[in-house]
Amino acid sequence: MLTIRLSRVGTTKRPFYRVVVLESSAPRDGRFKELLGHYDPRTDPEVLDVDYDRLSYWTGNGAQMSDTVRTLVARHPKPEVTEADEAAPAPAPASEGGADEEQAEATT
Repeated sequence: MLTIRLSRVGTTKRPFYRVVVLESSAPRDGRFKELLGHYDPRTDPEVLDVDYDRLSYWTGNGAQMSDTVRTLVARHPKPEVTEADEAAPAPAPASEGGADEEQAEATT
């Protein structure tokens, strides 16, 4: 059975966790099928960065979230994308030459 749980990768007294999909019989820090994100409890506020699309994919295919991951996902829900966010135009890329080319054109 597949499980979505935390895998510790931080050093001594500096915890940092990965949110991973792995077999339930695998060790905590063992090999995993897919890395879904990370969790940093030391920041204020704590940071949970997860690919919610892949999380829903794995739960849809039968993977069970651990109690800790379930609680973290409930505390940090997926940010809602509004129509204004989708319709906002991307900023135009800056030209390579910048103001030097404009000044050269103006003087000629």
